[in-house]
Amino acid sequence: MSWLRAVEHLRAARRPGVLVTLTTVRGHAPREAGAKMVVADDATWGTIGGGNLEATAVSRARGLIAAASHAPETITISLSDKAFSEHGQQCCGGEVVVLLEPLAVVPSVAVFGLGQVGLELARILARRDIDLHLVDSRADLVDPERLRPLDDAVARVRVHHAPVPELVLGQVPAGTHVLIMTHDHAEDAALCDVALRCRHLGSIGLIGSSSKWRRFESTLAREGHSPDAIARIITPIGLPDLRGKDPSTVAIGVAATLVRALEAESVRRTRADSVERR
Repeated sequence: MSWLRAVEHLRAARRPGVLVTLTTVRGHAPREAGAKMVVADDATWGTIGGGNLEATAVSRARGLIAAASHAPETITISLSDKAFSEHGQQCCGGEVVVLLEPLAVVPSVAVFGLGQVGLELARILARRDIDLHLVDSRADLVDPERLRPLDDAVARVRVHHAPVPELVLGQVPAGTHVLIMTHDHAEDAALCDVALRCRHLGSIGLIGSSSKWRRFESTLAREGHSPDAIARIITPIGLPDLRGKDPSTVAIGVAATLVRALEAESVRRTRADSVERR
């Protein structure tokens, strides 16, 4: 498998890895500048030259994976019989600089309901490096022609036509942030109920008014959900100081709130990683 396909493989499997690149070669080395490989916690693809050089890079890459580090770093490795070597001698006589770039697992977001607000939200979120699941029970709303504006998406977009959309909640990856905004309040309520029963989801957001939420709270309580569980659902979603009600304004507010949550999650993860390394 080529290094590029390996990157795609890890992303699809939602596994972290490290892209390793020889950026500089001085003197003799087993590979030229630009050689690449990909390292996972239990596998490698491609090669930067084997021997001590490669073993050192793989060891450091797996250290970054174990620490869940997101910061790239460089290491300089001397290929001399006089240089310290942990993994055997490599006497090419040169020196190389290796760039290690962590391949983090990207956020996953699922939007349930592709009406006017949902489609505007999808267009905004599609500009980000995320896995984006778009779900609707109506076939015409997930028609490829209607979703043509997403053709140039940065996100990995996965479209689900689901007559029973709650089933998709069990298919999305662990940690997926869920945004519920379908055309049918009964469908919204069913999604909220099933989302609270799923242990693998991230945040759960629901669009709607305070009166809608009061009804939902009562319904969810009757279904056996505790007050603490019900409090997991964030509603209303969006920015309360944005007064416009047109679809694009509502979608901008929802997207801004989600991005804030994703950034806060990234900061918490980075701080936790830093504490673990101390």
